[in-house]
Amino acid sequence: MENLSTETVELLKEALPFSLALADKANELSLQWFRKTLDIDLKSDDSPVTIADRNVEKMLRSTIEAQYPGHGLLGEEFGRERLDAEHVWVVDPIDGTRSFITGSPLWGCLIGLMQHNRPVLGLVEVPATGERWYARRGDGAHFRSIRGEEQRCEVSRCESLAAAKLYTTSPYYFDAPDSPAIESLLDSCAVARFGGDCYNYGLLASGHIDLVVESQLQPFDYLPLVTIVEEAGGIITDWQGQPLTTASDGRVVAAATASLHREVLHALNV
Repeated sequence: MENLSTETVELLKEALPFSLALADKANELSLQWFRKTLDIDLKSDDSPVTIADRNVEKMLRSTIEAQYPGHGLLGEEFGRERLDAEHVWVVDPIDGTRSFITGSPLWGCLIGLMQHNRPVLGLVEVPATGERWYARRGDGAHFRSIRGEEQRCEVSRCESLAAAKLYTTSPYYFDAPDSPAIESLLDSCAVARFGGDCYNYGLLASGHIDLVVESQLQPFDYLPLVTIVEEAGGIITDWQGQPLTTASDGRVVAAATASLHREVLHALNV
């Protein structure tokens, strides 16, 4: 595996099956509350949170801490611990809470692992459909279908914005200074669709769409996705073309090919 210490290679051999088992537990737990009547609280940023978000993250954190007590942890609902550790887990118990509380199936549980602030493992679990995307550094990206079939996945070969199928979660997530560039992208691509949250990156990794552009994301939203997109052959960076880290500004571009990525970066920064 490329540029990884022997310790990390060995860790990933056990961390991937551990993550898959963890996703199975998150799947079962989160579905207990899906399409049920729930109390919805608002966080300080006005985003919704439910008992499902909190309880799934509690389970994720306690299981990780029991298995890897020296590792760091970063999660949406309960903050960060030991971010200076060599290895840090990143979890989002329900990515797409708005989808979850409105009965849409396109929400997921995100699990990621970083080494020295670089993502080396990622998993997207979609409990409502049974789909799953996962990858560890140097081992390709993998997909479990609705029918339970396991297969490798790879991005499309789309080279230009004019031919690209683009997804973004919501046009309302872009600040006013970014709106003209986003509107130009939406007008220039072949197909533009909204919604999806983490599901969009799975569609990209499997070659169904070609481009995802987002803003106002948090590290737990994007860090678990990096390894999946890259191991599927795609490119995922911030809007300046820099690697995504815990310090990134939350603006993300994920593209199927280098030429498409360059064209989109140029359009976003004119």
